[in-house]
Amino acid sequence: MTAITNVRVFDGAGLTEPRTVFVDGGRLSGEATGGPVLDGTGQVLLPGLIDAHVHLHGRENLEQFARYGVTTALDMATTSAALLAGLRNQPGLTDIRSAGVPAIGPGGMHARMPGMPAEAVITDPARAADFVAARTAAGSDYLKIVLEAPGGGGPELPVARALTEAAHAAGLLVVAHAASTGAYTMALDAGVDVVTHAPLGPPIADGDLTRAKIVVPTLTMMKGIATATGRPQLYAGAATSVTMLHRAGVAVLAGTDANAAPGVPFSVAHGASLHDELELLVAAGLSTVEALRAATVLPAKHFGLTDRGAIRPGLRADLLLLDGDPVADIRATRAISRVWCAGVEL
Repeated sequence: MTAITNVRVFDGAGLTEPRTVFVDGGRLSGEATGGPVLDGTGQVLLPGLIDAHVHLHGRENLEQFARYGVTTALDMATTSAALLAGLRNQPGLTDIRSAGVPAIGPGGMHARMPGMPAEAVITDPARAADFVAARTAAGSDYLKIVLEAPGGGGPELPVARALTEAAHAAGLLVVAHAASTGAYTMALDAGVDVVTHAPLGPPIADGDLTRAKIVVPTLTMMKGIATATGRPQLYAGAATSVTMLHRAGVAVLAGTDANAAPGVPFSVAHGASLHDELELLVAAGLSTVEALRAATVLPAKHFGLTDRGAIRPGLRADLLLLDGDPVADIRATRAISRVWCAGVEL
């Protein structure tokens, strides 16, 4: 048992008055039973952060996430089952969920990525049920579909619909990559649950704003691509889309597209980038509290992670202790003092 005393706690709506939080093994407790006491006077305690869009390459990624207070990472496509098995349930490190092998079309960037298995390419709606069954058997936590604009090389709408229906029948959430406005429309037409990325260039069409339910805009990646390709002005459209989606009441989650894969248009640092993402979300119109919710309670809620995302007895002791006030200034999330992953201090 560890007691963190005199610490202000982010409760999803703001910061509480100074209080005591008890860590008992890997869980939070409501009462003390003896043990070390840590004085948190002048500090702020956050639930461990959740990055809702990453790509995993090795154990070093878990170490990078944990170092920056990202205690849960939602992987959005890793094709090696052996790699994923080796990264799950690592004591004292970031906890992961994964889509495993994504569903892609025959063309586009993802079809050319090294190591992408042939089974990922789905062009026939009749194959959808078998593909989803294979993902379930492999332990995927949700389904990832990589969509392009119609005719752009991704799965076309009938395939996207069949995959979505099969996934829902299997009890899986469906996440769609949609980096263009045409792909966004297709994702919503297909009935997916979560759309990831905010398109560069023109903002999302007004008619699609009210149809979206959950988005992970990955502004860090989109800004990086715009800058790396010498077209920084295109980022304005992505930021505007987030502003409009947020105003429309869509749930905006914090995700970065952290990756170190060959052939991607921009490599995003694991861990550190989530703090960049929070700043970009605030710049796009979210309040600091809303940005913190986007990296804690909201991804926990929408991805069914009922044991985390908040600080209350019974939940996992995923914690981030700060030497600053992120409600006053979102940049304070970088002032990391201590991190606990399921009760194990980094």
